Amino acid sequence: MPALSLIALLSLVSTVFTRQWEVHPPQQQGRHWAQICSGNPFNKIRGCDRYGCGNYGASRQGKGEKHKGVDVICSDGSTVYAPFSGQLSGPIRFFHNGNAIDDGVQISGSGYCVKLVCIHPIRYHGQIQKGQQLGRMLPMQKVFPGIVSHIHVENCDQSDPTHLLRPDVLPPFPQQDTHWATVCSGNPTNEIRGCDKYGCGYFGAPRRNGKGEKHKGVDVICADGATVFAPFSGELSGPIKFFHNGNAIDDGVQIRGSGFCVKLLCIHPIRYSGRISKGQVLGRMLPMQRVFPGIISHIHVENCDRSDPTSNLERGQGRRK
Repeated sequence: MPALSLIALLSLVSTVFTRQWEVHPPQQQGRHWAQICSGNPFNKIRGCDRYGCGNYGASRQGKGEKHKGVDVICSDGSTVYAPFSGQLSGPIRFFHNGNAIDDGVQISGSGYCVKLVCIHPIRYHGQIQKGQQLGRMLPMQKVFPGIVSHIHVENCDQSDPTHLLRPDVLPPFPQQDTHWATVCSGNPTNEIRGCDKYGCGYFGAPRRNGKGEKHKGVDVICADGATVFAPFSGELSGPIKFFHNGNAIDDGVQIRGSGFCVKLLCIHPIRYSGRISKGQVLGRMLPMQRVFPGIISHIHVENCDRSDPTSNLERGQGRRK
């Protein structure tokens, strides 16, 4: 190739690359956003409760509208972080009625533009860096008692942000798969119940029984009647009677194997003994609403040694093996 032609080609490539760089600047540390709320390292999205569902495109009751964002689970008062670096602007008033959660902020930068609603930012203007403290979660339970408290995350163009919400978190070294399969149909990521009028579903949550006790398991959200799956392969034993009063949800089973031992309560298993494989149908969710009207229906998942099973339940989707 003649020297002049080569120079012209290199010049053209350089010009095109420069324009591409300007339009699509490189993202810092991958295309995924950082953790948004303390206590929710994987930006888990709210499932369904009596107020509706938190996924993008979910129906909005009585209006015929669709959800134009996603609801990232966040306990009232939790610290909120910037998902990416950019310029702040606001305030954003979503409800326009001055209620206790009618606040928020917009971030534009790094090729993104998003509104974070139901938070109180530390400021409404200026630059912020990815992962830097942005503000705090407002008291959603004051406005919607029993809802799974959350930050409403909405792209400025109202496109779906779900795929961006997986933080760039990598294990420090290859290891045996310790994550369990999806436990309940309709909850592919084993989302844990937030707080409602009966209490909270996370491990160690206070129990309102006047005894100063703590929650010894976690509550995986599961609609009444939903299919329940084995989180890992093992040997069944039971029945497990948690309430010892014969109510409509006083049933369950234990699974031991694959290095784990767990009790799954408020379900009716297909059998109480024998082998079961990871992801195989285990039974069905019992009618919790009959016993606790208005609660977020759930399976109580408790390790036999009463250690915290939360880390095993994370990212259940796609792990039925």
